[in-house]
Order: sequence, then structure tokens, then C-alpha cells
Amino acid sequence: MSTVRFIGLDVHAETIAIAVAEPTGEVRSLGMIPNRSESIRRLVKKLGPINRLRVCYEAGPTGYVVYWQLTALGVRCEVVAPTLVPIKAGDRVKTDRRDAEKLARSYRAGDLTAVWVPDASHEALRDLVRAREAAKKDQLRARHRLGKFLLRHGRRPSERMTPWTQRYLTWIKAAVHFEQPAQEATLLDYLHGVEHVATRLERLERAIDDALLGAPPQMRAVIEALQALRGIAKISAVTVVAEVGELSRFARAPQLMGYCGMGPREDSSGERHRRGGITKTGNAHLRRVVMEAAWAYRHRPAVSGALRQRQARLSPEVTAIAWKAQHRLHTRYRRLLGRGKCPQKAVTAIGRELLGFIWAIGRTVEADQRQRQPVAA
Repeated sequence: MSTVRFIGLDVHAETIAIAVAEPTGEVRSLGMIPNRSESIRRLVKKLGPINRLRVCYEAGPTGYVVYWQLTALGVRCEVVAPTLVPIKAGDRVKTDRRDAEKLARSYRAGDLTAVWVPDASHEALRDLVRAREAAKKDQLRARHRLGKFLLRHGRRPSERMTPWTQRYLTWIKAAVHFEQPAQEATLLDYLHGVEHVATRLERLERAIDDALLGAPPQMRAVIEALQALRGIAKISAVTVVAEVGELSRFARAPQLMGYCGMGPREDSSGERHRRGGITKTGNAHLRRVVMEAAWAYRHRPAVSGALRQRQARLSPEVTAIAWKAQHRLHTRYRRLLGRGKCPQKAVTAIGRELLGFIWAIGRTVEADQRQRQPVAA
């Protein structure tokens, strides 16, 4: 390893700052290049033998394009977590050149943490799932605008009905009218926004169904198996797989909990030990889905018709894990409430343990899929 050159890249949309940590100990800047594939190819040729290069850059809005370009050229590259890059106390000067030098120096010292880079199928599915998540947020905002507009003007249905059902929307169209043309135009615009987002969601959910049909068999198997758990239906299972990738890449369940940001904060020194809430320094998309699913374990263990239908085609081993999860998580929820914990804190603890059952099911199914794959001659 004494001949390896460690390269740090500070990647932006149009430019890349480059620094190298030489085997002799010197760390120096190599300047700036355009963020173009031709420039990256020329840089690799300039830096020397490919087997002597180790390249890293921070994960960010530019995605993994540079990673794929470098790996296609045969260069070993890692994308590192920006929040885990060491920062010197008192350092108040930040430039692209200094950032690249810091990456090269820390990479050589082994102080950086690499993130998981999704393959093409996982990245495509993740983009689609996140597009649906964005549409759900837009739907919530559109409904709030229309609902608060009706509330300000005292427009309520004469009989009790569930908001945002088809019956509720029909009531708005038929019974809600305003004398002022400006207010009537506002109502129509808000109503159109609600219906437009609903159409977007239907289109994206159909696209997710189509994407699953073309997904690798192992991915489909894990998605189906995760739906054995209470509170995790198709969209939630797809989100978990798209955000995590292979669950068996985590050697232990606590590693998945840390990846999700569900581990406890800790500030201990000497004889003083202090722990707080969860760190939230992980994948926020995964954490949201798991926390939503955890609320289902407030209720006593049961297998509803929809859950029974999802479990019908699964192996007994997977359904046994899911049934064990119902008993353990519900019991723990009741005990936490009995100790005086508020429901939100109790559900947070349940969500953390739920990740352990997700990991167990994923590892079981992935191991079974690997055994079924034909051995190459």
C-alpha cells in the first residue's frame, strides 16, 4: 500500500477540485477540472497506473455519476458520508481546494465512512419511490389549502362524512359555491390541485407496479416477504428495499438501526452516562416509513384479511418471524406505556425493534434466493 495515491474530489455541478495524498506524505492540490466525462478520463491517465489510485468524494446533489464514470475506467472509488468527515475545531476557512485536500488526507488516514452506492435497478426504483413521496407531500399541502379555505368561510357538510373521500369531494363540487367570482375561482383552483395530485399518485403507483415486474427476482422476493409484517404493505416494502438495498449487507441488526438513525444519542464522560433520543443521523426516508409502520403494533396481535392474503404465498419461516414481531412489539408497547412513556416515545422504540425484524426477514429471504441461483459451470 506504500505506492497508493489517495485522491480527494470536491465535486460540484460544473467543476471538480482535485487533491492528492502522496505515498511520501505530501498532500497537494491538483487544481480544478470541468465536471465532464472527458476531463475525468484525462485526469485518470495523468495520475498514473489505475491500480495505484484510490478516489473518494462526498455524497451530495450530483449523485453517483462520477462514481460510475471512475469505476467504468477501472478506478477504485468510494462515496463518503459528508456528515462524518472530520472537521478541525476552529477552522473557519472553507474553499474547494481545502475541501479536496481534507478529503485526500482523511481518506489516506482511514477516517472516512463510505456510503452504499445503489446499482441501476435500486437507484431507478428509489427515484420512483421518492417521486411518489413528493407527490404525497404535495397532496397533503393541497388538501390543507382547500380544507382551510372552506373552514375560513364556514362551509361544512350538513351530515357527517369522512374528509377527502369521493363523497366529500362530490359534496364540495355540488354544494359549495360563492357569490364573489374571486372566491369561486379560488375554490376551483384549490379543488383542481387536489384532483391533480390524486391523478399523479395513481400514475406513480402504476409505474411502481410496472417497475416491480421488471425488477430482479431477489428484489421482488424481499419486497413480498417484508409485506408479511404488520403495517408494511407494498409501498412501504418497496421503499425499504429501494433505500437499503441488500439487507444482508448489514452483519447485525443494530447496524441497520444506525443506518436509519434510530440509535440513541449519548454524552458520557467518566462516571457520567447520559443518553437522549434517537440520533436521526441516518436515512430519513427509511426512518419515516418504519415509524409509520410501528404505529400498527399498538393493537393486539391479529392477522387481518389483507395481511393473511399477503402472507399466503410466503414461507412458514417468514410468517413465523412476522408473527413473533407482532407479539414482541405489542407487548413492549404496552410495557412502555405502563412505565409512563408517552405514545410517541413508545412507538419510536417499537420502530427501532421493527428494523430488527425487517433485517431478519431480509437476510432469510436473500440467503434462500442465493441458494436457488444456479451454480456457474
